[in-house]
Amino acid sequence: MATKVGQEVKVAPMTTSEAGRKGGTAVRDKYGPDYYQRIGKKGGTALKEKRGSDYYRDIAKKGGRANVEKYGPDHFAAMGKKGGNTTKRSQPPDFYSRIGKLGGAARRGKRSTAGTDT
Repeated sequence: MATKVGQEVKVAPMTTSEAGRKGGTAVRDKYGPDYYQRIGKKGGTALKEKRGSDYYRDIAKKGGRANVEKYGPDHFAAMGKKGGNTTKRSQPPDFYSRIGKLGGAARRGKRSTAGTDT
């Protein structure tokens, strides 16, 4: 932002967030909005090749633990209840019965194949 004082032009300094927004807008205008997706995918692939796929599991665990410490276990219980109630409202009445049967069938299938190695 420029202001004139007599014949001098003084430029007010930009905040970090203003500078970032200005730079991000310029990059978006130059390369297109999908540019960020492309470079993010490249970076993710390079990181996976460098550190292995276990790296993502490790950082997810760290993040999960940090959130439990920050919010407490009651927070996650409340989130689960909210999600369950939303699912209950959006699905037909037999939804839980149907997925329960699917889960039970999958579990039985795993147990029956586990003992066939002998």
